[in-house]
Parts: sequence; structure tokens; C-alpha cells
Amino acid sequence: MTSEITLFVNPTAGRGRGAHAAQPAARVLREAGFAVRTVVGTDAGDALARAREAVAGGTGALVAVGGDGMASLALQAVAGTGTPLGVVAVGTGNDIARALELPVRDPAGAGRVIAEALKAGHGRTVDLGRVGGRWFGSVLASGFDSRVNDRGNRMRWPAGRLRYDIAMLAELAGLRTVPYRITLDDGPALETEATLVAVGNGPSYGGGMRICSGARLDDGLLDVTVVGECSRTTLLRVFPRVYRGTHLGHPAVTVHRAARVTLEARGVTGYADGEPLGSLPLTAEAVPRAVRVLTAPAPATPPTTSPTTPSTTP
Repeated sequence: MTSEITLFVNPTAGRGRGAHAAQPAARVLREAGFAVRTVVGTDAGDALARAREAVAGGTGALVAVGGDGMASLALQAVAGTGTPLGVVAVGTGNDIARALELPVRDPAGAGRVIAEALKAGHGRTVDLGRVGGRWFGSVLASGFDSRVNDRGNRMRWPAGRLRYDIAMLAELAGLRTVPYRITLDDGPALETEATLVAVGNGPSYGGGMRICSGARLDDGLLDVTVVGECSRTTLLRVFPRVYRGTHLGHPAVTVHRAARVTLEARGVTGYADGEPLGSLPLTAEAVPRAVRVLTAPAPATPPTTSPTTPSTTP
């Protein structure tokens, strides 16, 4: 393990929290004995090129400081390389950090988790989704939710998940179903009218909306949540359940699991980790054990004991 690590910083994340968060995270890492180098690009393309240079140069870890957009950008540099990823989550969504049970909006705490993981040599190796050459850690959104994402990304106020709640209410005025053609692995195509289709490597997007609540980061599969035709009233009634993941039991919702998913629909844009991928059709595949993330050690499992048989006195 090299003692030099790289902070990959989005200075605008969380209304400027990214730049401020880098300082306490860097301080904790330096106090733990690591040499810290900071990378800040002029734009996303320049930042990614610099991150890839750091990985190619043998950095001990790439630490994304920002929100899901920055974590996702970091994934493009580290996936499949063996370089571990650290996450200092200070953005508005932070769904990748939540899925990994990492500190959120606690940069010093996140720095301690990263330092301890590097020193102890532990972490968690997880799956990623991939569309063409683009990796994603949380959810690929399409349909109503991608339109909400598009509107939410354009909004400057409010922060956090409330932004997406308001964007959703605005998009309800144009609520409609879209004819989808969904192909799971090598199975027959499923043709259906859907309000939205979400493909989850992880369970949530939009700051805690557990649209693919059952998705696991280590099962080699993607969860596909299909929301069929429903009225505005039904969507509004069911929507609060998305934060608990209990919407999956609604009759309008079906869930599939597959290692590869192709989505086809006219006039629909796909988003992954909150970033636009382009228009459908798109094919997403699960890539097992694609990245090692620096996390706290898993809690020890208490030993099981065999039941004792009461002694009897002759």
C-alpha cells in the first residue's frame, strides 16, 4: 500500500460543501500518516482525465469528495483497476454512500473510515452497473423518474431530496405512460406500458428514494422496477412509500432481476447516478466485484452455540 492518496474534489457539491469538506477529510488522512494530493478539474472531462492519471500513476486510493455525481465520476477512473475508492459524501443525494453505509455529510468521519480501511487493508468489493463504457453505482432511471431527474438537476433550490419532490410535482402535470420493450438476459422481450422503469445496482436514487429497494451490491444482478399505468392520485398516494421501499407491493409495480437488461422506448432519456446517459435503447449489465470501496469493517457475527441439554440428577 502506497502512503499517497488522491482527493478528487468537486468544489461546487452541496452548495460549496465539497471544497470545505476536503479540508477536514484531508486533515484526518494526514494525521493518520498519509500524503494527500488534491485533484480539481476545470470541468468533468478534465477532472476525469486527472483522476485517471492519478490511478495510472499508482495512487493508493482515489477519494471522491462531493455527491453522487463525483462518486460516479470517480468510478469511471477506478472500476476494474484494483485502485480502491473512498467516498466523502457531502452532496445532495449521496445514494452511493448510503448504499455502502458510509458517513453522510461528516467529512472527518468519512476520512477516519478511509484511513482505518487503508491501514487495516479491509474494504468491500462490490458490483457495478455498466452501459457501454459508462459505469454506475446506484440506479439507471428512465421514464417519469428521468424527467424528474432532468428537472431536478436544473433547479438551484431547494437542496436535498426536497428538490426532487418538487420536481416530481411539476412533472405530474404531464404524467403519461410510455410503450417499453424490456429484454432480460436472453429471455423474450416484454412489451408493456410503463410510467417508469428503473434499473438498480443499488437500492436508491434522488436522496433516499428506494425505488429498487431489494437491490444488493454483491449479488451479480440488477433489479428492474417497472411502474405500470397509474393515475396522478395513485402516484401521489404511493410516492411516500418509495422512501421506505414498501411501494414494491403495489399492484402497479413489478420487479425483475437479471444480469443484463435492455430498455427500448421512444423519446426517453436514461440517467445513471443522476447523470444523463443518452436516449433509449440502452443495455445495462451487472459487472460483479468491479470495485473495492473503503468502508468500515463488517460487524463481527456472534458465534452460534448449540442448545444445551438440561442435566438431570439420577
